[in-house]
Amino acid sequence: MSKKVFFVLVILMSLSLIGIIFVQAYYIKNSISTKEDQFTFNVKKTLSYVAENIEKEDFRDHVIKLKREIESGKVIKIDTTAISSLYIREYNNETNQTSTYRNGIFEENYKISSALFDIGLDTTSIKNIIRENEAKVYKSNSLDGKSDTQLVELGDIGRIEELQFEAHYDNYAFLNPIHKRVSVERINRLLKLKLIQDDITVDYEFAIYSNDLATKIKTEDFDLKDKLTVSVPLFQSNRDINNYLLMVNFPERKQFIWSSVLGMLTLSFVFTSIIVIAFVTALQQIMKQRQISEIKTDFINNMTHEFKTPIATINLALDSIVNPKIIDDKEKVMRYLNMIREENKRMHAQVENVLRISKLERNELNIRKDRVRLHDLVEDAISHVELIVEDRGGHIETNLQAAKSSVLANETHFTNVLVNILDNAIKYSPEQPKITVETLNVGNNIIVNIKDEGSGMSKAVSKRVFEKFYREHTGNVHNVKGHGLGLAYVKRIVDDHHGHISVESEKDKGSTFTITLPLIS
Repeated sequence: MSKKVFFVLVILMSLSLIGIIFVQAYYIKNSISTKEDQFTFNVKKTLSYVAENIEKEDFRDHVIKLKREIESGKVIKIDTTAISSLYIREYNNETNQTSTYRNGIFEENYKISSALFDIGLDTTSIKNIIRENEAKVYKSNSLDGKSDTQLVELGDIGRIEELQFEAHYDNYAFLNPIHKRVSVERINRLLKLKLIQDDITVDYEFAIYSNDLATKIKTEDFDLKDKLTVSVPLFQSNRDINNYLLMVNFPERKQFIWSSVLGMLTLSFVFTSIIVIAFVTALQQIMKQRQISEIKTDFINNMTHEFKTPIATINLALDSIVNPKIIDDKEKVMRYLNMIREENKRMHAQVENVLRISKLERNELNIRKDRVRLHDLVEDAISHVELIVEDRGGHIETNLQAAKSSVLANETHFTNVLVNILDNAIKYSPEQPKITVETLNVGNNIIVNIKDEGSGMSKAVSKRVFEKFYREHTGNVHNVKGHGLGLAYVKRIVDDHHGHISVESEKDKGSTFTITLPLIS
């Protein structure tokens, strides 16, 4: 896959993912907005229901109080006036029955003490409208009901009980203080009942205001400044100047609305997160595979370059040996044979590195650990590279300060670890190699520092130097031999010994490799 195609695919996938996230966010925002509108609608419906019931109950209480006073005889009756009257009498010859029908509407006028309603007046007048309706049937044409037995009574006196008091209620009820007309407990009972019916179980605060002023009817924590306060008119009439408003607010309204969409929000977040994680992981894997592909290409190029030289050397040495002029010269033959042996060892070592890394990854490399002195392994490793350092005019300085150096390790593999690091310090020192090896105890650990004054590494390279096949890009320059396997092998062995390895480096100033291993008593 070309870089151009790769980046186009990444951009398209990213835009699609961003689009999905925006669609989810838009859908959730609309859902919350719909829930808020529905909540407000239900609350207004509830308030209207409560206001209507409060008005009905107040009117009913007013009427009951008036009727009780009228029926008790304590009210002064002024007069009774017939507004309209209808009387019908019929006689049936076949059945010898007489039927009568009477319908009348009368107006009764009363004077009632205003102290009964606490409205600040001496007396108040009320008109009581009575409707009488009577139907009777007799056996004969006798209408007095005394000489003949009554057969059927079809009707009885009826009264219009509520409409007759409306005028008095409209004229005088509003003069009564609001706290005597309605109570906090009554409003709370009606609100709670209706809100539960609409599945609203969140806490609320309410109050009644008159002309923007608070009345005694309110809960303790009601806050008029709440922007989400909902209100409806209460006790509205043409003569009432109080302009009562029943108000309610919900301090935990937002939490309630969010909790109603929490399930959908959680699922949306989970699935979107899965998509994002899958996308990022896939992108990382693709980029990693591209890097591995590039690294393997570099590895093959480097290995081809490095194998080409020893193979050519071996071919030249073999051609020289079979030369009749040289084959009899034992000294030259031995020299060429030694060259063949060394070049063969070099190629064999590289193949071994590949095989060892492969075995480590498959956990097939058997690493048996014994009690050893780390100082002995350090000295052994130095002896392997000492001649090479001296040949280049350099030196290795040791400063083994650790009082305790007993560790559980595999002597062969850990010696290879130290040799690999020392070999890198030599290879990456353009001038005479100057290497310092020191040890010290920190807690229950022993620390080995291997420092050189070579070409060093950038921070980006330092982070990846322990990756398999990784080498710093130097173009087509192959002045330093290797395949990026040595330090990968070093890290796997140190990890297997429950240790830790790190590197600190600065370009053109050298590097310091630090190995930490647990001590054993």
